Amino acid sequence: MRSEFTAVIEPAEEGGYWAICPEVPGANGQGETVDETKRNLAAAIQLILEDRREDALRGLPKDAIQDTVAVP
Repeated sequence: MRSEFTAVIEPAEEGGYWAICPEVPGANGQGETVDETKRNLAAAIQLILEDRREDALRGLPKDAIQDTVAVP
């Protein structure tokens, strides 16, 4: 499964770039190049979504939900 998110990327005053993802509050990234900034933002999004999933599943019995999604 593939998801697409919006990346708002702007030049940083001190050099390089910064980025946010409006669909995932708290997701931001920075880097020296646009590509590095995108990779860092994608990593931040992944970490936030993994954490939200863990929070949602916390306290549920192990057999309450079957996990059939493969994470690369």
